[in-house]
Amino acid sequence: MKKPIVAILYDFDKTLCTRDMQEYTFIPSVGMEPDDFWAETSVVAQREQMDGILTYMYCMMEKAEEAGNPLKREMLVECGKDVEYHPGVEGWFDRINEYGKKAGVEVEHYILSSGLKEIIEGTTVAKYFKKIYASEFLYGPDGKAKWAKMAVNYTNKTQFVYRINKGVLDICNNFDLNTSTPEWDRRVNFGNMIYLGDGLTDVPCMKLVKQSGGHSIGLYPKGEKAEAQPLLKHDRVDWIFEADYREGSELDTAMKDLLEKLAYDNRLSELSDKQKKEL
Repeated sequence: MKKPIVAILYDFDKTLCTRDMQEYTFIPSVGMEPDDFWAETSVVAQREQMDGILTYMYCMMEKAEEAGNPLKREMLVECGKDVEYHPGVEGWFDRINEYGKKAGVEVEHYILSSGLKEIIEGTTVAKYFKKIYASEFLYGPDGKAKWAKMAVNYTNKTQFVYRINKGVLDICNNFDLNTSTPEWDRRVNFGNMIYLGDGLTDVPCMKLVKQSGGHSIGLYPKGEKAEAQPLLKHDRVDWIFEADYREGSELDTAMKDLLEKLAYDNRLSELSDKQKKEL
């Protein structure tokens, strides 16, 4: 019998890595401090009444050009090598996959990020994701970034939850995404989804997954639990944990318990369906 699929959906910045991905290599490469870069993007966004994601992408292009090193795809992919993770991230995926297999479910991992796909693709963990949904540049014949091919903000992130639910992963396939599909014919049930995020920009996805029968988890850096408590207080998430992915951590233990629970839930649901068919 085919195992039910459990989809774990991750934000990236501050969820898997310790800070915004542009801060490790790109921002220093254009001679700026992170606080100064983000402050400038905020000013531009307010002045032009511009989407925040499009603004930071525009500012990256401008600053790279001014620094005499125009933005190119290979440069951004290279930046991924310098990304620093929360404890245990690199060993997390194989361990959780194996635990899910033993529990009786097939685990898939997805990224839903407002950060840059190119940088994520350059990280050591990129190979573990079935699909990376993130912002991305369009490049011209000369290899230089020309436009924003994809800008993922905190609200349009939710479309990717539906894409994963229906198994319509191609972002250009809107017909199948919007075609009515019965619950039993969807590739990943909402109840089999787990969303991991770190803050307010994750709230729409957290709420969508949670209200649709799945589970959402809020993460925080060591010593900063108070920052995540409002997510729990206002019912955005089911639990909050320190962003510690090492074996035996609270997050690791809870995820394994959740995989066991989902495996049991799916077996009982299948039994109920079988009995109904026999009536």
